Amino acid sequence: MIKRKAKFKFALIITSIIIGLCLTIFSFNIPFTNYTYNGFVNSIKLGIDLKGGVLAVYNVVPDPESTSSFESEVEATITRLQSLITEKGYTEATVVRQTNGTDTQIRIEVPDVDDPAEIFSLIGQPAKLEFKTVKDVNAQAELTGDYIKSVEASYQDGDYGVSIEFDNEGAQIFFNLTTQLSENKDKLYLYIGGVLFSEPAVQSVISDGKTFISGSMNSYSEAEAYATKILSGTFSVQLELFENSVVSATLGKDALSMSLLAGIIGFSLVLIFMYLIYGTFGLLANLSLIIYIVILMFFLQAVPLVQLTLPGIAGIILSLGMAVDANVIIFERIKDEYRAGKKIPSSVKSGFEKSLSAILDGNITTIIASVVLYILGTGAIKGFAITLLIGIFVSMFTGLFITRKLISTYLPLNSTNPKPYKLKREATTNELS
Repeated sequence: MIKRKAKFKFALIITSIIIGLCLTIFSFNIPFTNYTYNGFVNSIKLGIDLKGGVLAVYNVVPDPESTSSFESEVEATITRLQSLITEKGYTEATVVRQTNGTDTQIRIEVPDVDDPAEIFSLIGQPAKLEFKTVKDVNAQAELTGDYIKSVEASYQDGDYGVSIEFDNEGAQIFFNLTTQLSENKDKLYLYIGGVLFSEPAVQSVISDGKTFISGSMNSYSEAEAYATKILSGTFSVQLELFENSVVSATLGKDALSMSLLAGIIGFSLVLIFMYLIYGTFGLLANLSLIIYIVILMFFLQAVPLVQLTLPGIAGIILSLGMAVDANVIIFERIKDEYRAGKKIPSSVKSGFEKSLSAILDGNITTIIASVVLYILGTGAIKGFAITLLIGIFVSMFTGLFITRKLISTYLPLNSTNPKPYKLKREATTNELS
């Protein structure tokens, strides 16, 4: 009865692992619905070094005349950049802050781009947007892009143009401006980066914080270009291009293919090694490692912070090594306990208990290093840190819980014969009760 129950449990475990692998690897249409399920692997966001794309790094130049804190201005600029790129359809783009020595920088990565020139055109060379009542570059600005809530191309009353909406404070300032200028139908001068960009005439008082600028745009694409130019001037700080590069999709696919091949070969060698050295224990550890892969792939596609890069793959491989290392420590400790005279079930119990501290020590130090790398690192370093961090937590769970559960489920099928487990002891060693 006990063996039959153990076989049934083990059959359920194997079935669950097969289902998990299918959910991880395959994509398929769900019957009777319009929904297509993408496997965990296919849903992981890829970085530009694996998918191809555009990288741009900007130095942040503080405005000496600004009354706002530098930190808040940088964060506001990052938010606006992310919004600008996302609204144009590049939903996987990332905009993050980093440091280069004493310089503060903003790093923009846009993967899977067919036309890199479009991205550089979209981001442009961001500069300060200023509204002035005098046609003089040195005149004081009455309103700046800091108060703009949204900008979009539109078509109204037979004209292509740009719709601008201000926030509450900006709406009040704009109301005062239009009240002043509309009396004589005066113009409002828009400067971007110290260059006169537009001089629309103010026809009436605007009290709702919304305005429509037209007159020089003959198509929707021209209106979009105009809107993009205005948006590039809404950033709270001035940005200077420090670095830009383009990774072709072909190179990205080649890098991904080679990484996957290397990973499969390495993982296969690990599975073979575990079986040859630890026998049935090794096979059970291999099942645990497969569960580790399934859980890890799930979290990599579920955690928003993850955008997989080549360094990120290195983090995965390192965490896999930690998972294997945990099993090796456990099995070696089990061997020691059996060699000392304990029975197999007692050896397994003591082996897990006595290996716990060593496993925790090794993993906790790696977790601390990962957190430090994520906080202080930039770009690819953060990618490595986050995948390593996720991998370490998953490896601890599978090593200390899943492997133990698999062994305890299997032991009723063989709790006396040491040969399948590759356990040995001296003939003169007395078995403990």
